[in-house]
Amino acid sequence: MPSQIQKTLTLKAPITRVWQAIANASQFGEWFRVKFTGEFAVGVILKGNITYPGYEHMEMQVVPAHIQEPTYFAYTWCPYSDGKPEGKNRETLVEFKLKAQGENTELTIIESGFDALPDDARREESYRSNTEGWAIQAQNIADYVES
Repeated sequence: MPSQIQKTLTLKAPITRVWQAIANASQFGEWFRVKFTGEFAVGVILKGNITYPGYEHMEMQVVPAHIQEPTYFAYTWCPYSDGKPEGKNRETLVEFKLKAQGENTELTIIESGFDALPDDARREESYRSNTEGWAIQAQNIADYVES
């Protein structure tokens, strides 16, 4: 099984617009479909309720690991916890790398650490589910910043 998911796309929006959509918790929540209760800050747990139809009963919990405006944002999360704390050995790292390309922005999304998850059925399910999820989220952010 691969250890990471990677998606790269070119967005028809300036890097400042894409950065705000990623690094501002409220804007992130609009396209990712989660309503957070605060703002992103390195090392601070941020919780939010999923607003995606069919998943409203779930909670997302992220811990921003690195914020470097306007090119890099990373957070850790437990991809199958439903917001329940499960410890460091159950987390993956999600990275957003931005690169200006004239009036456009190249965005690379990487989720890594699947190979370090406990060896159980949830590892493969998390990888499969998140691969599908990032395809949807890549389209969501494109629609959000290009509108």
